[in-house]
Amino acid sequence: MGSKSSAQIAVVGGGPSGLVAALALGAAGVETVLFAPPAAAEDRRTTALLDGSVQALKQLGVWDALARQSAPLEKLRLVDATHRLLRAPEVLFSCDELGLDAFGHNVENENLRRELRAAVERLTAIEVVERAVTEVVTYEDHVVLQTGADDVSVRLVVAADGRNSVCRHAAGIETDRREFPQVALTMNLRHARPHDNVSTEFHTETGPFTLVPLPGRRSSLVCVVDPLQAEELSALDDATLSREIERRAHSLLGAMEIDGARGKFPLSIETARQLAARRLALVGEAGHLLPPIGAQGLNLGIRDAVTIAELAAEAIERGDDVGGEKIAADYEKRRKPDVGARAAVVELFNRSLLSGFLPAHVARAAGLEAAARVGPLRRAIMRQGLGPTSLMRGGKA
Repeated sequence: MGSKSSAQIAVVGGGPSGLVAALALGAAGVETVLFAPPAAAEDRRTTALLDGSVQALKQLGVWDALARQSAPLEKLRLVDATHRLLRAPEVLFSCDELGLDAFGHNVENENLRRELRAAVERLTAIEVVERAVTEVVTYEDHVVLQTGADDVSVRLVVAADGRNSVCRHAAGIETDRREFPQVALTMNLRHARPHDNVSTEFHTETGPFTLVPLPGRRSSLVCVVDPLQAEELSALDDATLSREIERRAHSLLGAMEIDGARGKFPLSIETARQLAARRLALVGEAGHLLPPIGAQGLNLGIRDAVTIAELAAEAIERGDDVGGEKIAADYEKRRKPDVGARAAVVELFNRSLLSGFLPAHVARAAGLEAAARVGPLRRAIMRQGLGPTSLMRGGKA
């Protein structure tokens, strides 16, 4: 390919966040090169796309295809399944209280990636390079990306290359990391009873046990346990594990059957100290890694992607330097508070479950009691959990 002068921006990373960034840039007519090497393995995880993400995907023209492959999340049930002295009441959040058809939709990551990739390939403004970036060299007025074949020079890099980001390292951006004594087991399930588009989250002493609807009589599971339990559960065969999951779910969805591969992930929070520097803007897990609690991770990544795409398109329209200090400062200003707040809430919620401190149990139970009984508070919690309901230009990003 050689040095590419027609593209001012490169997106590094072919996961959902990177694909959304490239798609938003291409839709705005920005000449973009996307580095998206083939995935090493199929991603069997799922993502609960909240309403703001769904609206963004609608505006980018990919939601109609995805809607048929997703399940709406119309209600969220919280159940205190701890064995502590003080237990919180059950709380049911319903989307119709906010005038929404659904809080969001749960979709399998592989389906999401496939539809986004197909949309990217339909845009002539985007050139897709199926090679990994191996080295990034930053200069005052440009960045050179090396793939082991040709070098590419651009004015701005959107770094969506994951938790071990080569781009972040090149920009000299450090991260803050906090590890938890927990492991998340993830898998998809088939079950005998319908889920009725209700996501159910059981709170346990080791973390949340969350069942999220998928199309048909299927759900995805995130089961957070301590490392010893994780090893014990992972050692079980599918039939035995299915029965154990049904027991932990209090037979809410009847008999269960594991559908496909399992995943296992140690829990931690890692956030970049800067989200933009040296003509690089961090998007998705390159900038923040959150546990699979509260459906915040990829939704944050989509907000990152849409924000940097809009800032870049606006800079080009004004004739500004698309990789200059202003765009870095604006991106930092718009995204850092959101990322910090979501990370803090996820950490606080998680630690409240793990804590053996009685006042923490009292505070948590009181908060959920108030949410169950006080309509305005419950609606405020729902709006805060959803985040922005419009992400694209002219919306409440």
